[in-house]
Order: sequence, then C-alpha cells, then structure tokens
Amino acid sequence: MTMINEPGALSLNLKITLRPAREDDIPKLEWYGQFRHYRNLFRRAFNEQQAGRRLILVADCNGFPVGQIAIQFQGGTARIADGQQRGYLYSFRVMEMFRGQGLGTRLIDEAQRQLLVRGFSWATIAVAKDNPGALRLYERLGFVRFTDDPGRWNYIDHHGRVRQVDEPCWILEKRL
Repeated sequence: MTMINEPGALSLNLKITLRPAREDDIPKLEWYGQFRHYRNLFRRAFNEQQAGRRLILVADCNGFPVGQIAIQFQGGTARIADGQQRGYLYSFRVMEMFRGQGLGTRLIDEAQRQLLVRGFSWATIAVAKDNPGALRLYERLGFVRFTDDPGRWNYIDHHGRVRQVDEPCWILEKRL
C-alpha cells in the first residue's frame, strides 16, 4: 500500500493471476449473487473443463475471480466451435472496478494462446448488438464480424426454472 498526496486517498498495487478455474471458484463466479442465476451453467462448464471440452480462465485477485472467460473447444455449431480449427470464447466479464486496466485484453489474449497451443487456428466470439463497448474491444483486438445470430437460448436457473434469453448478437472471428 502506498500513500498518495491526497487526504484520505491511497493507491493499491494488486497482483492478478490468470489461471484455469478450480472447483472452489465455481460459487465465487456468482460474484456475491449478481450471477447466481447462472449457477448451473458455471457447474456445467466446469464439468466440461474436467472432460477437456472447455476451459474457464479466471483473473484471480487474492483468491477471488475478478474476471473470467470461457473457451468451448467443441460442440454447438461447426462455424463457432468445431473441435479442430475453431474455438468459441464466451462468458467474458471483468468486475466493474477492474475495467479499463487491460485485464480484459489479457484474458482474451490468454484464451487465444490456449487455443493456439491446442492447435486451433480460429477464435470466435459473440457480442450483443446493444454492447458497442465490447464490440469496439473485440474489433481492436482483431476480431471481424462475419455473421449475426438471433441470440435465442434458454437455461435452467438456480431455482430450477427455465430462463429464456433473447439477445441478438454479432458473431466475430479472428485468425490466430
């Protein structure tokens, strides 16, 4: 901790480590309840990680995931994740107080590196059409829009209820 020249202000230097998610991270991915409705999705993704079909990367700050990105190696449609050439990046988020510091860029870079070491040559990612900030980030990192998607899907929340999602999005791709 370093004191700076403003009364009541201080500057913190925090170590953040990018690493694969561990089982004890799964409840923490709910971010104190903000994303508890995705509890079953987090568990499923972790189970798929253990089977080698996905990878969840977390940005760990003192044992807590302040950012995350998941990689789907196979499944879904071949234009998104075919298990050989194309991998899909999804569930990308960084806690608000950590945004604008390059952490999101580092998570995406590491996800792309993970695809490369597994022999993939393309990364795909989706972005909601009403999220211009994320679209700018992805395009700045070299992703190019190649199609759109109605973004209609559903999942079972933490109460066992089916939730419908209707979020039109752009699908972007990048040659690694």
